[in-house]
Amino acid sequence: MGDLAKIFKAYDVRGVVPDEFDEAAAEAVGAAFVEVTGAGAAVVAHDMRESSGPLAAAFIRGARSRGADIVHAGLGSTDLLYYASGSLGLPGVMFTASHNPARYNGMKMCRAGAVPIGGDSGLTEIRDRAAELVGVTAPPVGDLVERDLLQGYADHLRSLVDLSAVRPLKVVVDAGNGMAGHTVPAVFDGLPIELVPLYFELDGSFPNHEANPIEPANLVDLQRAVVETGADLGLAFDGDADRCWVIDERGASVSPSTVTALVAARELAKHPGSTIIHNLITSLGVPEIVREHGGEPVRTRVGHSFIKAEMARTGAVFGGEHSAHYYFRDFWFADSGMLAAMHVLAALGEQDGPLSQVVAAYSRYHASGEINSTVDDQDKALRQVREAFESRGRFDELDGLTVTGSGWWFNLRASNTEPLLRLNAEAADQTTMTAIRDEVLAIVRKVSV
Repeated sequence: MGDLAKIFKAYDVRGVVPDEFDEAAAEAVGAAFVEVTGAGAAVVAHDMRESSGPLAAAFIRGARSRGADIVHAGLGSTDLLYYASGSLGLPGVMFTASHNPARYNGMKMCRAGAVPIGGDSGLTEIRDRAAELVGVTAPPVGDLVERDLLQGYADHLRSLVDLSAVRPLKVVVDAGNGMAGHTVPAVFDGLPIELVPLYFELDGSFPNHEANPIEPANLVDLQRAVVETGADLGLAFDGDADRCWVIDERGASVSPSTVTALVAARELAKHPGSTIIHNLITSLGVPEIVREHGGEPVRTRVGHSFIKAEMARTGAVFGGEHSAHYYFRDFWFADSGMLAAMHVLAALGEQDGPLSQVVAAYSRYHASGEINSTVDDQDKALRQVREAFESRGRFDELDGLTVTGSGWWFNLRASNTEPLLRLNAEAADQTTMTAIRDEVLAIVRKVSV
Protein backbone atom coordinates (compact mmCIF):
# COMPACT_ATOMS: atom_id res chain seq x y z
CA MET A 1 0.00 0.00 0.00
CA GLY A 2 1.22 3.49 -0.84
CA ASP A 3 1.13 6.76 1.05
CA LEU A 4 -2.39 7.67 2.17
CA ALA A 5 -1.51 11.34 1.87
CA LYS A 6 -1.06 10.82 -1.88
CA ILE A 7 -4.50 9.33 -2.54
CA PHE A 8 -6.54 11.69 -0.35
CA LYS A 9 -7.42 14.61 -2.64
CA ALA A 10 -9.31 17.84 -1.97
CA TYR A 11 -12.75 16.22 -2.38
CA ASP A 12 -12.25 12.47 -2.47
CA VAL A 13 -9.87 9.52 -2.41
CA ARG A 14 -8.32 8.29 -5.64
CA GLY A 15 -5.31 6.16 -6.57
CA VAL A 16 -3.91 3.24 -8.53
CA VAL A 17 -4.96 -0.22 -7.28
CA PRO A 18 -3.20 -1.94 -5.59
CA ASP A 19 0.02 0.12 -5.63
CA GLU A 20 -1.49 3.22 -4.00
CA PHE A 21 -4.88 1.99 -2.77
CA ASP A 22 -5.59 -1.52 -1.55
CA GLU A 23 -7.96 -3.41 0.75
CA ALA A 24 -5.84 -2.77 3.84
CA ALA A 25 -6.13 0.96 3.20
CA ALA A 26 -9.87 0.69 2.56
CA GLU A 27 -10.40 -1.20 5.82
CA ALA A 28 -8.42 1.41 7.75
CA VAL A 29 -10.42 4.21 6.12
CA GLY A 30 -13.65 2.41 7.08
CA ALA A 31 -12.65 2.36 10.73
CA ALA A 32 -11.42 5.96 10.60
CA PHE A 33 -14.61 7.11 8.86
CA VAL A 34 -16.72 5.84 11.74
CA GLU A 35 -14.40 7.23 14.42
CA VAL A 36 -14.13 10.70 12.87
CA THR A 37 -17.76 11.15 11.83
CA GLY A 38 -19.26 9.34 14.81
CA ALA A 39 -21.52 7.44 12.40
CA GLY A 40 -23.63 4.77 14.04
CA ALA A 41 -24.66 3.57 10.59
CA ALA A 42 -23.73 4.23 6.96
CA VAL A 43 -24.70 3.25 3.43
CA VAL A 44 -22.11 1.96 0.93
CA ALA A 45 -22.32 1.50 -2.85
CA HIS A 46 -19.76 0.77 -5.56
CA ASP A 47 -19.29 0.93 -9.32
CA MET A 48 -18.46 -1.85 -11.80
CA ARG A 49 -14.66 -1.77 -11.56
CA GLU A 50 -13.12 -5.14 -10.77
CA SER A 51 -11.57 -3.78 -7.58
CA SER A 52 -14.66 -1.91 -6.36
CA GLY A 53 -16.50 -4.81 -4.70
CA PRO A 54 -13.47 -6.04 -2.73
CA LEU A 55 -12.52 -2.51 -1.66
CA ALA A 56 -16.09 -1.79 -0.53
CA ALA A 57 -16.13 -5.07 1.42
CA ALA A 58 -12.87 -4.09 3.15
CA PHE A 59 -14.24 -0.66 4.06
CA ILE A 60 -17.37 -2.32 5.47
CA ARG A 61 -15.21 -4.62 7.63
CA GLY A 62 -13.40 -1.61 9.04
CA ALA A 63 -16.58 0.35 9.66
CA ARG A 64 -18.34 -2.59 11.33
CA SER A 65 -15.30 -3.20 13.53
CA ARG A 66 -16.00 0.21 15.05
CA GLY A 67 -19.63 -0.65 15.70
CA ALA A 68 -21.33 0.94 12.69
CA ASP A 69 -24.31 -0.78 11.08
CA ILE A 70 -23.95 -0.87 7.28
CA VAL A 71 -26.56 -0.77 4.53
CA HIS A 72 -24.82 -2.24 1.50
CA ALA A 73 -26.51 -1.02 -1.68
CA GLY A 74 -24.17 -2.95 -3.97
CA LEU A 75 -23.82 -1.72 -7.56
CA GLY A 76 -24.86 1.87 -8.02
CA SER A 77 -24.08 5.23 -9.54
CA THR A 78 -22.73 8.06 -7.42
CA ASP A 79 -26.05 9.87 -7.54
CA LEU A 80 -27.76 6.66 -6.39
CA LEU A 81 -25.46 6.78 -3.35
CA TYR A 82 -26.51 10.41 -2.76
CA TYR A 83 -30.15 9.33 -3.02
CA ALA A 84 -29.45 6.59 -0.46
CA SER A 85 -27.73 9.00 1.91
CA GLY A 86 -30.51 11.55 1.57
CA SER A 87 -33.52 9.24 1.72
CA LEU A 88 -32.15 7.04 4.52
CA GLY A 89 -30.62 9.91 6.48
CA LEU A 90 -27.24 8.13 6.65
CA PRO A 91 -23.62 9.00 5.92
CA GLY A 92 -22.56 7.40 2.65
CA VAL A 93 -19.50 6.12 0.82
CA MET A 94 -19.25 5.46 -2.91
CA PHE A 95 -16.40 3.37 -4.33
CA THR A 96 -15.51 4.71 -7.77
CA ALA A 97 -12.77 6.47 -9.68
CA SER A 98 -15.36 8.16 -11.89
CA HIS A 99 -13.87 8.73 -15.35
CA ASN A 100 -10.32 7.66 -14.49
CA PRO A 101 -8.69 4.68 -16.27
CA ALA A 102 -9.37 1.10 -15.17
CA ARG A 103 -6.31 0.79 -12.91
CA TYR A 104 -7.68 3.52 -10.59
CA ASN A 105 -10.23 3.38 -7.83
CA GLY A 106 -11.35 5.68 -5.06
CA MET A 107 -14.00 6.84 -2.63
CA LYS A 108 -16.48 9.69 -2.37
CA MET A 109 -17.78 10.30 1.15
CA CYS A 110 -20.69 12.26 2.54
CA ARG A 111 -22.48 12.85 5.80
CA ALA A 112 -26.19 12.16 6.26
CA GLY A 113 -28.30 14.01 3.72
CA ALA A 114 -25.53 13.78 1.08
CA VAL A 115 -23.53 16.59 2.71
CA PRO A 116 -20.05 16.31 1.16
CA ILE A 117 -16.94 15.48 3.17
CA GLY A 118 -13.92 17.34 1.80
CA GLY A 119 -10.47 18.36 2.93
CA ASP A 120 -11.80 21.09 5.21
CA SER A 121 -14.80 19.13 6.48
CA GLY A 122 -13.39 15.88 7.82
CA LEU A 123 -11.47 14.23 4.99
CA THR A 124 -8.07 15.27 6.36
CA GLU A 125 -8.92 13.90 9.81
CA ILE A 126 -10.10 10.61 8.26
CA ARG A 127 -6.83 10.37 6.31
CA ASP A 128 -4.69 10.97 9.39
CA ARG A 129 -6.61 8.51 11.57
CA ALA A 130 -6.62 5.88 8.81
CA ALA A 131 -2.83 6.13 8.56
CA GLU A 132 -2.67 5.12 12.23
CA LEU A 133 -5.07 2.21 11.74
CA VAL A 134 -3.53 0.47 8.69
CA GLY A 135 -2.99 -3.16 9.65
CA VAL A 136 -5.08 -2.85 12.81
CA THR A 137 -8.01 -5.25 12.49
CA ALA A 138 -10.88 -6.18 14.78
CA PRO A 139 -13.95 -8.42 14.48
CA PRO A 140 -17.19 -6.90 13.18
CA VAL A 141 -19.61 -5.53 15.75
CA GLY A 142 -22.09 -3.64 13.62
CA ASP A 143 -24.80 -5.27 11.52
CA LEU A 144 -24.73 -5.66 7.73
CA VAL A 145 -27.87 -5.41 5.59
CA GLU A 146 -27.93 -5.82 1.79
CA ARG A 147 -30.50 -3.50 0.21
CA ASP A 148 -31.41 -2.86 -3.45
CA LEU A 149 -32.12 0.85 -3.80
CA LEU A 150 -32.27 1.10 -7.60
CA GLN A 151 -36.06 1.21 -7.89
CA GLY A 152 -36.40 3.76 -5.12
CA TYR A 153 -33.78 5.93 -6.85
CA ALA A 154 -35.60 5.70 -10.19
CA ASP A 155 -38.98 6.47 -8.59
CA HIS A 156 -37.55 9.49 -6.78
CA LEU A 157 -36.07 10.99 -9.95
CA ARG A 158 -39.33 10.47 -11.83
CA SER A 159 -41.15 12.28 -9.02
CA LEU A 160 -38.93 15.33 -9.60
CA VAL A 161 -39.28 15.50 -13.40
CA ASP A 162 -42.49 14.12 -14.87
CA LEU A 163 -41.81 12.56 -18.28
CA SER A 164 -44.99 10.50 -18.51
CA ALA A 165 -46.75 12.96 -20.82
CA VAL A 166 -43.90 13.91 -23.18
CA ARG A 167 -44.14 12.99 -26.85
CA PRO A 168 -42.38 9.74 -27.84
CA LEU A 169 -38.63 10.24 -28.07
CA LYS A 170 -35.82 8.11 -29.45
CA VAL A 171 -32.76 8.48 -27.19
CA VAL A 172 -29.30 7.02 -27.71
CA VAL A 173 -27.44 6.57 -24.42
CA ASP A 174 -23.70 5.85 -24.31
CA ALA A 175 -23.00 4.37 -20.87
CA GLY A 176 -19.30 3.88 -21.65
CA ASN A 177 -19.52 0.46 -19.94
CA GLY A 178 -20.16 2.39 -16.74
CA MET A 179 -22.95 2.58 -14.21
CA ALA A 180 -25.48 4.27 -16.51
CA GLY A 181 -25.89 0.83 -18.05
CA HIS A 182 -27.35 -0.19 -14.68
CA THR A 183 -29.39 2.91 -13.84
CA VAL A 184 -30.77 4.19 -17.17
CA PRO A 185 -33.04 1.17 -17.86
CA ALA A 186 -34.62 1.53 -14.43
CA VAL A 187 -35.20 5.27 -14.80
CA PHE A 188 -36.56 5.05 -18.36
CA ASP A 189 -38.77 2.01 -17.73
CA GLY A 190 -42.38 2.70 -18.66
CA LEU A 191 -41.67 6.14 -20.16
CA PRO A 192 -42.44 7.06 -23.78
CA ILE A 193 -38.78 6.67 -24.68
CA GLU A 194 -37.27 4.35 -27.27
CA LEU A 195 -33.86 3.61 -25.79
CA VAL A 196 -30.93 2.86 -28.10
CA PRO A 197 -28.18 1.56 -25.76
CA LEU A 198 -24.47 1.91 -26.47
CA TYR A 199 -21.96 0.04 -24.27
CA PHE A 200 -24.38 -0.87 -21.48
CA GLU A 201 -22.35 -3.94 -20.45
CA LEU A 202 -20.79 -3.20 -17.06
CA ASP A 203 -17.05 -3.49 -17.67
CA GLY A 204 -14.52 -1.62 -15.57
CA SER A 205 -11.80 -2.22 -18.18
CA PHE A 206 -13.64 0.24 -20.47
CA PRO A 207 -13.11 -1.78 -23.66
CA ASN A 208 -14.75 0.71 -26.04
CA HIS A 209 -13.60 4.14 -24.90
CA GLU A 210 -12.88 6.02 -21.69
CA ALA A 211 -16.00 6.84 -19.72
CA ASN A 212 -15.20 10.54 -19.80
CA PRO A 213 -17.64 12.55 -21.93
CA ILE A 214 -15.80 15.84 -21.51
CA GLU A 215 -13.23 14.52 -24.01
CA PRO A 216 -14.61 14.93 -27.57
CA ALA A 217 -13.04 11.66 -28.77
CA ASN A 218 -15.28 9.74 -26.37
CA LEU A 219 -18.43 11.23 -27.94
CA VAL A 220 -17.76 10.15 -31.53
CA ASP A 221 -19.61 6.82 -31.32
CA LEU A 222 -22.64 8.48 -29.73
CA GLN A 223 -22.73 11.29 -32.27
CA ARG A 224 -22.61 8.79 -35.13
CA ALA A 225 -25.35 6.63 -33.59
CA VAL A 226 -27.68 9.59 -33.05
CA VAL A 227 -27.47 10.58 -36.71
CA GLU A 228 -27.60 7.02 -38.08
CA THR A 229 -30.66 6.02 -36.02
CA GLY A 230 -32.50 9.30 -36.50
CA ALA A 231 -32.66 9.78 -32.76
CA ASP A 232 -34.00 12.89 -31.07
CA LEU A 233 -30.91 13.25 -28.89
CA GLY A 234 -27.99 11.42 -27.30
CA LEU A 235 -26.77 11.22 -23.72
CA ALA A 236 -23.25 10.26 -22.61
CA PHE A 237 -22.47 9.42 -18.98
CA ASP A 238 -19.16 9.07 -17.20
CA GLY A 239 -18.09 5.93 -15.34
CA ASP A 240 -20.02 6.55 -12.12
CA ALA A 241 -22.88 8.19 -14.05
CA ASP A 242 -23.00 11.42 -12.08
CA ARG A 243 -22.09 13.53 -15.13
CA CYS A 244 -24.10 13.67 -18.35
CA TRP A 245 -23.26 15.17 -21.74
CA VAL A 246 -25.97 15.98 -24.30
CA ILE A 247 -25.85 15.57 -28.10
CA ASP A 248 -28.53 17.09 -30.32
CA GLU A 249 -30.33 15.43 -33.24
CA ARG A 250 -27.65 16.60 -35.69
CA GLY A 251 -24.87 14.97 -33.68
CA ALA A 252 -23.69 18.33 -32.33
CA SER A 253 -22.51 18.69 -28.74
CA VAL A 254 -24.66 20.79 -26.41
CA SER A 255 -22.41 22.61 -23.95
CA PRO A 256 -22.96 22.14 -20.21
CA SER A 257 -23.44 25.91 -19.95
CA THR A 258 -26.38 25.65 -22.33
CA VAL A 259 -27.81 22.77 -20.31
CA THR A 260 -27.27 24.79 -17.12
CA ALA A 261 -29.20 27.74 -18.55
CA LEU A 262 -32.04 25.48 -19.78
CA VAL A 263 -32.43 23.67 -16.47
CA ALA A 264 -32.13 26.94 -14.55
CA ALA A 265 -35.01 28.41 -16.53
CA ARG A 266 -37.15 25.33 -15.82
CA GLU A 267 -36.35 25.39 -12.11
CA LEU A 268 -37.08 29.12 -11.92
CA ALA A 269 -40.49 28.50 -13.51
CA LYS A 270 -41.24 26.18 -10.57
CA HIS A 271 -39.47 28.31 -7.94
CA PRO A 272 -39.73 31.98 -8.99
CA GLY A 273 -37.04 34.34 -7.75
CA SER A 274 -34.70 31.57 -6.58
CA THR A 275 -30.92 31.62 -6.54
CA ILE A 276 -28.97 29.73 -9.21
CA ILE A 277 -25.32 28.81 -8.68
CA HIS A 278 -22.83 28.69 -11.55
CA ASN A 279 -19.07 28.37 -11.45
CA LEU A 280 -16.80 30.94 -13.02
CA ILE A 281 -16.11 28.78 -16.10
CA THR A 282 -19.74 28.67 -17.26
CA SER A 283 -20.86 30.93 -20.06
CA LEU A 284 -21.77 34.59 -19.55
CA GLY A 285 -25.11 33.52 -20.96
CA VAL A 286 -25.95 31.63 -17.78
CA PRO A 287 -26.23 34.62 -15.40
CA GLU A 288 -27.89 36.65 -18.18
CA ILE A 289 -30.60 34.02 -18.70
CA VAL A 290 -31.04 33.50 -14.95
CA ARG A 291 -31.71 37.23 -14.48
CA GLU A 292 -34.08 37.30 -17.47
CA HIS A 293 -36.11 34.53 -15.82
CA GLY A 294 -36.28 36.42 -12.53
CA GLY A 295 -33.56 34.47 -10.70
CA GLU A 296 -30.48 35.52 -8.77
CA PRO A 297 -27.20 34.16 -10.21
CA VAL A 298 -24.30 33.51 -7.83
CA ARG A 299 -20.80 32.84 -9.19
CA THR A 300 -18.47 30.40 -7.40
CA ARG A 301 -15.13 28.71 -7.66
CA VAL A 302 -14.79 25.46 -9.60
CA GLY A 303 -15.39 22.27 -7.60
CA HIS A 304 -18.35 20.44 -6.16
CA SER A 305 -17.53 21.27 -2.55
CA PHE A 306 -17.71 25.00 -3.31
CA ILE A 307 -20.91 24.64 -5.33
CA LYS A 308 -22.62 22.54 -2.65
CA ALA A 309 -21.53 24.82 0.18
CA GLU A 310 -22.80 27.91 -1.65
CA MET A 311 -26.06 26.18 -2.52
CA ALA A 312 -26.61 25.28 1.11
CA ARG A 313 -25.72 28.81 2.22
CA THR A 314 -28.04 30.54 -0.24
CA GLY A 315 -30.78 27.90 -0.51
CA ALA A 316 -30.19 27.86 -4.28
CA VAL A 317 -32.61 25.72 -6.24
CA PHE A 318 -30.04 24.62 -8.84
CA GLY A 319 -26.35 24.80 -9.69
CA GLY A 320 -24.36 23.94 -12.82
CA GLU A 321 -20.72 23.50 -13.76
CA HIS A 322 -18.87 23.54 -17.08
CA SER A 323 -17.81 19.92 -16.40
CA ALA A 324 -21.43 18.66 -16.74
CA HIS A 325 -22.09 18.38 -13.01
CA TYR A 326 -25.59 19.57 -12.12
CA TYR A 327 -26.84 20.12 -8.55
CA PHE A 328 -30.43 20.23 -7.29
CA ARG A 329 -31.93 21.50 -4.05
CA ASP A 330 -34.64 18.85 -4.42
CA PHE A 331 -31.87 16.21 -4.53
CA TRP A 332 -30.26 17.18 -1.21
CA PHE A 333 -28.14 19.82 -2.99
CA ALA A 334 -26.25 16.91 -4.59
CA ASP A 335 -25.40 16.41 -8.25
CA SER A 336 -27.19 14.12 -10.66
CA GLY A 337 -26.45 13.93 -14.37
CA MET A 338 -29.52 11.75 -14.77
CA LEU A 339 -31.80 14.42 -13.31
CA ALA A 340 -30.33 17.05 -15.65
CA ALA A 341 -30.86 14.70 -18.59
CA MET A 342 -34.50 14.26 -17.57
CA HIS A 343 -34.98 18.04 -17.62
CA VAL A 344 -33.59 18.13 -21.17
CA LEU A 345 -35.90 15.29 -22.19
CA ALA A 346 -38.88 17.11 -20.66
CA ALA A 347 -38.01 20.39 -22.39
CA LEU A 348 -37.73 18.57 -25.72
CA GLY A 349 -40.76 16.33 -25.27
CA GLU A 350 -43.12 19.11 -24.20
CA GLN A 351 -42.93 20.75 -27.66
CA ASP A 352 -42.60 19.62 -31.28
CA GLY A 353 -39.30 21.15 -32.42
CA PRO A 354 -35.88 19.46 -32.53
CA LEU A 355 -33.41 19.76 -29.65
CA SER A 356 -31.12 22.07 -31.65
CA GLN A 357 -34.00 24.56 -31.83
CA VAL A 358 -34.82 24.18 -28.12
CA VAL A 359 -31.27 24.82 -26.94
CA ALA A 360 -30.56 27.68 -29.37
CA ALA A 361 -32.33 30.06 -27.01
CA TYR A 362 -29.84 29.19 -24.26
CA SER A 363 -26.59 29.41 -26.26
CA ARG A 364 -25.28 32.93 -26.87
CA TYR A 365 -21.48 32.87 -26.93
CA HIS A 366 -18.57 31.02 -28.52
CA ALA A 367 -16.46 29.03 -26.08
CA SER A 368 -13.10 27.29 -26.35
CA GLY A 369 -13.90 24.44 -24.00
CA GLU A 370 -11.30 23.55 -21.39
CA ILE A 371 -7.77 23.29 -22.78
CA ASN A 372 -5.01 21.81 -20.62
CA SER A 373 -1.32 22.63 -20.88
CA THR A 374 1.47 20.90 -18.93
CA VAL A 375 3.42 23.65 -17.19
CA ASP A 376 5.95 23.09 -14.42
CA ASP A 377 6.31 26.78 -13.51
CA GLN A 378 2.66 27.71 -13.27
CA ASP A 379 3.29 30.94 -11.34
CA LYS A 380 5.59 32.22 -14.09
CA ALA A 381 3.05 31.44 -16.80
CA LEU A 382 0.24 33.14 -14.89
CA ARG A 383 2.44 36.17 -14.25
CA GLN A 384 3.33 36.53 -17.94
CA VAL A 385 -0.31 36.22 -19.00
CA ARG A 386 -1.27 38.86 -16.44
CA GLU A 387 1.42 41.22 -17.80
CA ALA A 388 0.24 40.70 -21.38
CA PHE A 389 -3.37 41.60 -20.54
CA GLU A 390 -2.94 44.10 -17.70
CA SER A 391 -4.19 47.08 -19.70
CA ARG A 392 -6.86 45.22 -21.68
CA GLY A 393 -9.42 43.97 -19.18
CA ARG A 394 -10.68 43.56 -15.61
CA PHE A 395 -8.92 41.04 -13.39
CA ASP A 396 -10.22 38.82 -10.63
CA GLU A 397 -8.64 35.92 -8.80
CA LEU A 398 -11.59 34.06 -7.28
CA ASP A 399 -10.15 30.90 -8.84
CA GLY A 400 -6.96 31.30 -10.85
CA LEU A 401 -6.85 34.38 -13.11
CA THR A 402 -9.97 35.63 -14.86
CA VAL A 403 -9.62 38.49 -17.33
CA THR A 404 -12.75 40.15 -18.74
CA GLY A 405 -12.63 42.50 -21.73
CA SER A 406 -15.20 43.93 -24.09
CA GLY A 407 -17.24 40.98 -25.30
CA TRP A 408 -14.72 38.35 -24.16
CA TRP A 409 -13.25 36.70 -21.10
CA PHE A 410 -10.86 33.93 -20.19
CA ASN A 411 -9.89 32.03 -17.07
CA LEU A 412 -6.53 30.37 -16.49
CA ARG A 413 -6.21 28.24 -13.38
CA ALA A 414 -3.96 25.53 -11.99
CA SER A 415 -5.07 21.94 -11.51
CA ASN A 416 -5.30 20.81 -7.88
CA THR A 417 -3.64 17.48 -8.62
CA GLU A 418 -1.48 17.75 -11.76
CA PRO A 419 1.13 20.15 -13.27
CA LEU A 420 -1.53 21.57 -15.58
CA LEU A 421 -2.90 24.99 -16.37
CA ARG A 422 -6.50 24.91 -17.56
CA LEU A 423 -7.70 27.56 -20.00
CA ASN A 424 -11.31 28.48 -20.77
CA ALA A 425 -12.08 31.36 -23.11
CA GLU A 426 -15.33 32.79 -24.44
CA ALA A 427 -16.38 35.65 -26.69
CA ALA A 428 -19.41 37.01 -28.49
CA ASP A 429 -17.96 35.87 -31.84
CA GLN A 430 -15.75 32.99 -32.95
CA THR A 431 -12.96 35.18 -34.35
CA THR A 432 -12.41 37.04 -31.07
CA MET A 433 -12.58 33.85 -29.02
CA THR A 434 -10.00 32.14 -31.24
CA ALA A 435 -7.64 35.12 -31.07
CA ILE A 436 -7.82 35.35 -27.25
CA ARG A 437 -7.46 31.58 -26.84
CA ASP A 438 -4.44 31.37 -29.12
CA GLU A 439 -2.70 34.37 -27.55
CA VAL A 440 -2.99 32.95 -24.03
CA LEU A 441 -1.92 29.46 -25.14
CA ALA A 442 1.13 30.85 -26.92
CA ILE A 443 2.31 32.53 -23.70
CA VAL A 444 1.57 29.49 -21.53
CA ARG A 445 3.20 26.99 -23.85
CA LYS A 446 6.29 29.12 -24.35
CA VAL A 447 6.84 28.85 -20.59
CA SER A 448 6.26 25.08 -20.65
CA VAL A 449 9.04 24.25 -23.14
